[in-house]
Amino acid sequence: MINYVYQLVSPKLISVKHEVLDTKEMVLIRPEYMSICQADQRYYQGMRSGKVMKEKLPMALIHECCGTVVFDDTNTFKEGQRVVMIPNHSSTKNDVIYENYAKDSFFLSSGHDGFMRELVNLLPDRVVQFENIELPIAAITEFVSVGVHAITRFDLAAHSNRGIIGIWGDGSLAYIVASLLKELQTESEIIVVGKNINKLSHFSFVDKTYLADYLPSDFEVDHAFECVGGEGSYFAIDDIIRYINPQGTVMLLGVSENKVPIYTRDILEKGLSFIGCSRSGRTDFQKAVELLGNKKLQNRLSTIIFEDKPVSSITDIHRVFQADLSIPFKTVFRWNL
Repeated sequence: MINYVYQLVSPKLISVKHEVLDTKEMVLIRPEYMSICQADQRYYQGMRSGKVMKEKLPMALIHECCGTVVFDDTNTFKEGQRVVMIPNHSSTKNDVIYENYAKDSFFLSSGHDGFMRELVNLLPDRVVQFENIELPIAAITEFVSVGVHAITRFDLAAHSNRGIIGIWGDGSLAYIVASLLKELQTESEIIVVGKNINKLSHFSFVDKTYLADYLPSDFEVDHAFECVGGEGSYFAIDDIIRYINPQGTVMLLGVSENKVPIYTRDILEKGLSFIGCSRSGRTDFQKAVELLGNKKLQNRLSTIIFEDKPVSSITDIHRVFQADLSIPFKTVFRWNL
């Protein structure tokens, strides 16, 4: 079977690759809805270093996607079932190291073809079935699973004094983490610290929001999630170290392309724990699908999703990536190629 793969070959240049599709012991899925991640944008716009771009391209973009099973050589899934696809791959089976941190792990849309294909072939353990989730919401399951993974690790590591949990950031990742914490840490006061008052207005479901430049003198948190990334990571981490209580746990989720200076003296004096979190695995996807079955959570997440027009041509791919630059949170679209 010949498959069509829509690859980024250089910044803003898409080419079609024809491949023979391997179906042996594979699940074949037709993508239906996709969502754009900032990582996809960095590749599409050529915002990674020349060395990284040379190493990663050509490749198909997108790692947030839901679709429909069209064939399963393993008989694990039925034709027509709706599923979400796991982009992280590893052959390591380890009870200590999470699959997304395994040395042999690789990630679709990061040096390997993502889901911008006519059909996607995956091993059955890279596929999770879902029901009763709206497709635009299901498209961001991978993004939700990243938040699930971070909160799972937080729950294992943080001490039991969890009166106040602070989230630094006002973008999509902060919104997901805040939404999940409200569901999973119900005894805690959830506070969001951001820079953009318009974005912060979307966080009406949390206990308090603050502008980072106007934190009160008595402000404090017991634990913190850093969801800023980029050049803002320094300021967010610096704030967290200043305002967190002793022996607090700091979950780092924001991605920075450059080194970020950190004031280690206060980290040592307060006995803080910093935990880096990236990506997710099968158990995180399963938990994300379970949580997304909650209509209240679906409705909350729908407020940060902009559904663009369907993508039916390469021209449409360019259009949707350009439009996403002006969207404050998440862009999703139906995939018709």
